[in-house]
Amino acid sequence: MRGILAVGAGGCIGAVARYGVSLAVARLWTRDFPLATLLINVSGSFVLGLFSTWAAGRIGVDPAWRLFVATGFVGAYTTFSTFEYETERLLHAGAAGWALLNVVTSVVAGFLAVRLGVALGR
Repeated sequence: MRGILAVGAGGCIGAVARYGVSLAVARLWTRDFPLATLLINVSGSFVLGLFSTWAAGRIGVDPAWRLFVATGFVGAYTTFSTFEYETERLLHAGAAGWALLNVVTSVVAGFLAVRLGVALGR
């Protein structure tokens, strides 16, 4: 039961954070490119890399924290399915260049964010 509550609490916070980032970016970015999703996926990759590396190197980190952060928060915060759908919508709209930019930038920046999180977590 404790694990379920940890995932649920983290998921609630992650979903609200995702919504907040989406609202903030929508006020500043008016182009067709899905910048909010990109920023969410990259920052979520960073958080997961940082936390997972930090937690793996620490004895005594309560497993509930791993469920709270990695499964709950990051799971609800990041938006892979949204990323895929928005990329398809760009292609459907004839914006193949934006679609390619979205895929390449999301994958490369997400990977670099994980690497940075791992490095800082050590």
